[in-house]
Amino acid sequence: MIYTKYGKTDMNVSAIGCGGMRFTEPYDSDSCHEMVQYAYSKGINYFDTAPGYNADKSEIIFGRAFKDMFKTRKEKPFYVSTKSNCDNPSDLRRNLERSLERMGLDCVDVMHEWCITSMDAFEHRKANGILKELTKIKEEGLARHIAISSHLPGEEIREVLNDYPFDGVLLGYCAMNFQYRDSGIDAAYKNQQGVVCMNPLAGGLIPDHPELFEFLKKSENESVVDSALHFLIDDPRINVALVGFSNKDQVDQAIAAMDSYQPLSTDYKSSLISNLKENFNSICTGCAYCKDCPKEIPIPALMGTYNQFHITKKPENMINTLLYHYGISKEKTIEHIDSCIKCGKCERECTQILPIIARMQEMKEIIQASIN
Repeated sequence: MIYTKYGKTDMNVSAIGCGGMRFTEPYDSDSCHEMVQYAYSKGINYFDTAPGYNADKSEIIFGRAFKDMFKTRKEKPFYVSTKSNCDNPSDLRRNLERSLERMGLDCVDVMHEWCITSMDAFEHRKANGILKELTKIKEEGLARHIAISSHLPGEEIREVLNDYPFDGVLLGYCAMNFQYRDSGIDAAYKNQQGVVCMNPLAGGLIPDHPELFEFLKKSENESVVDSALHFLIDDPRINVALVGFSNKDQVDQAIAAMDSYQPLSTDYKSSLISNLKENFNSICTGCAYCKDCPKEIPIPALMGTYNQFHITKKPENMINTLLYHYGISKEKTIEHIDSCIKCGKCERECTQILPIIARMQEMKEIIQASIN
């Protein structure tokens, strides 16, 4: 296992982290907590969860696993992160206290201000005193470090990271969409803030559709999962690729990818961009050149979300991504799309010449059908 220092902290975190969102049988606590302990036995030492994951079962499962892991924590450290999306300081504190109780902890290593989906949302929470409350929580020892969890574009992540001395950032980033948030990761690295990447396998798209991602592979012996994780492991700016494990086999697969990692050639990233355009000529690769919409429609978020439907043909995947990744409700999406004046600026800026306006209308029809 590769370990790196998380920003300016004293935490040496594993390159692969264990996410607590994808337990397939959260009511089977035995198998779930055993899987968490198994990941720990394999060298994984970064464990991320949140209230609400698996109907509030995730933190409880982690807490049960930690009871045994505490016995060896001194000689084999592990680190725990959780989150809160509250915009009220007292609710934030109650949220954290409840999380600590569920996990049997006196403090968490990383507390994330969660689901920052727009700069307006960040400014709203800031005005409500959330950042001051996070500072108090850290001073009181309830959280050792404070971070932000966000699906904002890279430039907006940069702005947030420069606004408050966060210790780190958790953001969606993978071989499929890295251009969309690369500047945010770069800002964190320059600020010596830790970087954890969620959705390193594009929310399951990469392992579920390996035939579409063959171009990621560097050899025939390598799986697309290996290649996608190698892409993140190789980046010196990134500390943890956070994988949402469902079973021990998936843990083994990630560890195997870790063991087979070899430094990537210097031209791999540039060739990857070319391959993304060649292999995904109908898929948004997240370059975000379309972001400056005169009606302030969040086109990069909508087109990144459309990918889910384009690949899986499942409307619910698109709708869930809109809400849970970008914080955009069905009604707000329709409102955005209805505000489009069809000026064509986004399509002129698109490096892949995608039919953005037509895709937004298709999204509207799908969402309206789901409401009706």
